[in-house]
Amino acid sequence: MSYPSDRKYTKEHEWITADGTVGITHHAQDSLGDIVFVELPKVGAELTMGKTFGTIESVKAVSDLYAPASGTVTAVNEALATAPEQVNKDAHAAWMVKIKMKDPAEMNALLSAVDYEKFVSEEAGH
Repeated sequence: MSYPSDRKYTKEHEWITADGTVGITHHAQDSLGDIVFVELPKVGAELTMGKTFGTIESVKAVSDLYAPASGTVTAVNEALATAPEQVNKDAHAAWMVKIKMKDPAEMNALLSAVDYEKFVSEEAGH
């Protein structure tokens, strides 16, 4: 799987684009299996890099979502409330929240697409 290079990735399997759009990776949704529920913050919520901002529930487990950067939520993908399976269909298109980043330089600490692919394959033991 090649990951889009227009975004940065966390070791918790979230992605963020330069404009503050946040979602989870294909690897994350693949590991979770069928996603049945996504709990997201409200517009105006403050996110802190590395802290949880919501949960994603699959038939297998409930997992925390971690903020890839600090900022204020400016939009929430309301469609996921009624169609969480969109994340399974295309994890890189099914964004979760959009944030106005406090410090875009925080993204420098995140993984590039190439580094994330290496991380995932090492984590999988390949």
